[in-house]
Amino acid sequence: MSQTSVEFQADAKDNSPLYMQIARKLSDDVRNGRYQVDQALPSERTLSELLNVSRVTARKAIDQLVDQGLVVRRRGSGNYIAPRIEQPLSNLTSFSEQLQQRGYKPGSRWLKRAIVSASADEQMSLALSPNSKVARLERLRLADDVVMAYEVSVLPQSVVPRPEAIGDSLYEFLDASGKAPARALQHIRAMNASGELARQLDVPEGQAVLFITRIAYLESGEAVELTHSYCRSDHYDFVAEMRRSPV
Repeated sequence: MSQTSVEFQADAKDNSPLYMQIARKLSDDVRNGRYQVDQALPSERTLSELLNVSRVTARKAIDQLVDQGLVVRRRGSGNYIAPRIEQPLSNLTSFSEQLQQRGYKPGSRWLKRAIVSASADEQMSLALSPNSKVARLERLRLADDVVMAYEVSVLPQSVVPRPEAIGDSLYEFLDASGKAPARALQHIRAMNASGELARQLDVPEGQAVLFITRIAYLESGEAVELTHSYCRSDHYDFVAEMRRSPV
């Protein structure tokens, strides 16, 4: 965001604090695509000079954008427009593939990689027999070091015998082992983040997130992956192309 592109005129009829008015104007500009992802905001000092407001007001305005997930702070570097992912619903791609296609650096912060007993729901979803073992992968998904989602993937032990061998990309691992999914069923709904989930995603408690359940299958029809993803709604858009059938 160039310094000269910042435009703001206080509304005399608006009784809300000045920092909130500035934050709303900037957030509208971000959501409308006026500024590009990963573009730097002016510093608090520069913003205060451009808008003729105090540095405290400028800082509080930026704080609002950070809280909304529109801006991320990078220590020692500045404030930047946060990543946003537009994911077509018609393509079966991994998180890492989505990010790489859009020029982001994918990453994972592992919380758990273990072989455990499958729950009743996991047995049903993956068509496993009672007492079956599964690999449970719990992690935070990152784009340019920004937390985008909390994800729990469950796969049969026969597919992933050594969970610790998986790096940033599960699908890359499955490709190498000849177990890459050919199709998947995915369900998406909105939910409000609990206290623990909000802490993981670095969002306020109660904020809306996208809850996605996916079951992926081999060409043979064998289920190989059950994944529950909790995606930050301020970073994700899901897009579906629809065609009208002939009457």
